[in-house]
Amino acid sequence: MPHAARMLAVPPFHRDGYNGDPLERTRFLEHRASRRVNTPDTSSPHGSSAGNPLEHCSLGELLGYFLRLGALGFGGPVALIGYMHRDLVERRGWFSEADYKEGLTLAQLAPGPLAVQLAIYLGYLRAGTLGATLVGIVFCLPSFVVVVALGWGYQQYGGLRWVQAVFYGVGPVVIGIIAASAARLTQSTAGRDRLLWAILSVSAICTAVTESEYVLLFLCAGVLVWLLRGPRWFRPGTSPAASLVLSIPASLSASIGIAGDYDASQLWRMTWFFAKAGAFVFGSGLAIVPFLYGGVVTQYAWLDDAQFLDAVAVAMITPGPIVITVGFIGYLVAGLAGALVASVATFLPCYLFTIVPAPLFRRYGSRRSIVMFVDGVTAAAVGAICGAVVVLGRRTLVSAEGGVLLPKLVLLAAAIGVLAGRWRVAEPLLVLAAALVGLAIYPYVGN
Repeated sequence: MPHAARMLAVPPFHRDGYNGDPLERTRFLEHRASRRVNTPDTSSPHGSSAGNPLEHCSLGELLGYFLRLGALGFGGPVALIGYMHRDLVERRGWFSEADYKEGLTLAQLAPGPLAVQLAIYLGYLRAGTLGATLVGIVFCLPSFVVVVALGWGYQQYGGLRWVQAVFYGVGPVVIGIIAASAARLTQSTAGRDRLLWAILSVSAICTAVTESEYVLLFLCAGVLVWLLRGPRWFRPGTSPAASLVLSIPASLSASIGIAGDYDASQLWRMTWFFAKAGAFVFGSGLAIVPFLYGGVVTQYAWLDDAQFLDAVAVAMITPGPIVITVGFIGYLVAGLAGALVASVATFLPCYLFTIVPAPLFRRYGSRRSIVMFVDGVTAAAVGAICGAVVVLGRRTLVSAEGGVLLPKLVLLAAAIGVLAGRWRVAEPLLVLAAALVGLAIYPYVGN
């Protein structure tokens, strides 16, 4: 049964949604909260956050999943979080819809790469700090190995100009994959709730017009839903509203000893710069690109413009999180030592920003006022994802002169047709086919 049909077929008290009636929502929340308290999930040390029983998942199975996702997951943060929802919530049932929403909310409110933080949070739910640590490592490891290998080839053979040809074909197909993921997330998040649809639409339009994501918009959306539906449950002195302010001191000390011929002072400068990038940049993986450009090219002159553009292109055609491009940049600056320092310094802050407030989400996540806030933030976050599809599509399909690139438009239409059709084609196969098409046609249609 198609996903949309399943959403309509399931009664509102058996999915994380409702028919828009505030009274129905009140009853639903009371029902879910009581189920959370009385029926903990024995497969997780922190209990289940959903009323329905979840499928058992061992830590090894979860690590295997994220290792495959890190190796085969193309499309950047929007597509990756869509894969997690489809695979872990809808198909396998390892996590509940509420678990996923809480993780997505935390990832949106904290700085750092979105998909990595969501993966770390899900790992925390399954096996605490150990699970969060191992999931974060296996999720990023495959793409790190790929970018280091590409960095070596880049230095040995004087550039990767073929990357442009590959990206010419891959870009439109990735946009199609992202659009399909955004459509699934939109349906599962808003359902038939008019208020959430309104928030989602405003967030999508704002992101599409300004080409930026604003954490203040997410916070306002959560507060708005809470004000419209939550004040009746407010109890002065006992409300967990203070726990929503996730203020964590940004303290990062690098403790990596790397031997090599590179200047230690340069490695420390890289550590400090990439730690700032991971600790203070909000938004999806592409949001970090302007910050990286300002430091890597303008401030420190570690790379020139052409090398930096190649680094961004490598990130777009590499599976896993887009932010892993810092490993490619670090390799070009200081070899393997630079790649390790840049990657660890970038991902360590987002790891801390996830596991430190996670217990608060587990403790207070079932409270009705918190659920109201999470619903609003999630709707705004999914709206921003939909707006990002428009932004990426415009940048990919429209030339510098303002004309539509017809070959890319044809590839996009073909990808959407395949994803929406009856054929079950794995996304990595689509990306591989698009890469081959790009290599074949770029000499004739590329700039």
